[in-house]
Order: sequence, then C-alpha cells, then structure tokens
Amino acid sequence: MMEHDTAHRTAGTPEDVVRVGARRMRPLQRAEALRLLATVSLGRIVFTRHALPAVRPVNHVLEGEDILVRVHDGGALAALAAPSDGPGIVVAYEADEIDPATHLGWSVVVTGYASVVTDEAEAARLGARLRPWVRLDAPHLVRIRPDLVTGFLLEREVLHGAQAEALNGARPEALHGAQAEAPGPGHRHP
Repeated sequence: MMEHDTAHRTAGTPEDVVRVGARRMRPLQRAEALRLLATVSLGRIVFTRHALPAVRPVNHVLEGEDILVRVHDGGALAALAAPSDGPGIVVAYEADEIDPATHLGWSVVVTGYASVVTDEAEAARLGARLRPWVRLDAPHLVRIRPDLVTGFLLEREVLHGAQAEALNGARPEALHGAQAEAPGPGHRHP
C-alpha cells in the first residue's frame, strides 16, 4: 500500500477529491517499471481485433522480463494463441496502481510480441504460477516479450521556500492553475 501524507478535502469539490498539493510525473527506467509491474496481478492487454484496437483486463505474472497471461478458446484473445510463423502478434500491456483520492502512484506500458508458449513442460511450469481470476478453461499460456517499456510515477512535488509558503496558503483553484472564481455572495468589489 502506498504511504500518504495527511491530506484534506478541498472546498467546493466532490467529496472524493483530496488536495495533496503539487504533483510531478517522473519517468521510470525500464528495470523500475518492470519491478512495479511485478507487484500487481491485473493489467490490460491491447491488441487488434477485426482490424480495430481492443482492450481486455487480464491477470498476469512476470518471468524475468516476460509477461505471462492465460487465454481461453473462443474468447477475444484467442487470436493471440493462434500459431504464427513470425515473432508473434504485436500487443501493448498496461498496468498501474494510482490512488483514486490522491492521484499518486504509477503506470507502466509494455509493447512487444505475444506468442503462445508451445513447450508443454514449460507451459505447465509457468502456468502453475498464474491463477485465473475467473473460472474458465484457459489452456493457452501467452508470453509477451517486452520490446519497449515506458512508465511514470506520479509523486508529490517537493517545494521549498516561497513556493512552499505560497502553496500552503493557496486557494484550491490556484493549485490547479485555474482562473480565480467569481466572488461569492456578500463580496464587494473595490
């Protein structure tokens, strides 16, 4: 679980939005991105179906840098298990862990080739580590070999001096770069 500083709700915003101050996006190196990907078991695979992009949630495990998922016959992902003469089918795989209240966390996207694991002994060994979330017969184990790994970390921006003081006394709209709202009732213009 992510560690959170004390945050407070902002006036005039929905109850589920928490003001945590400025954030920044820090790009992740490949090794750090894959390490974070290994800490979760659910992601989304992006593939082509009928010449259009399609997305499906799947559970996964990592074996080294390879991402392993199960595929059942007759489903949308069945094409990934089809025999291929080449390196496989190009897919993207995305997983994240972003706190819905603070909007802090990380996201990783892997692009590479997906191909079915054809060696029965290897498929049995690797597949034993992958527990399906739904009760479906998913006989095919698909390996995604990462070619491109990108990701980012959404973290609090550390401010110093006048910036920190301004942030601590700033109105919520100033934190988000918004224009000042019109004065409320009872406010007199000079």
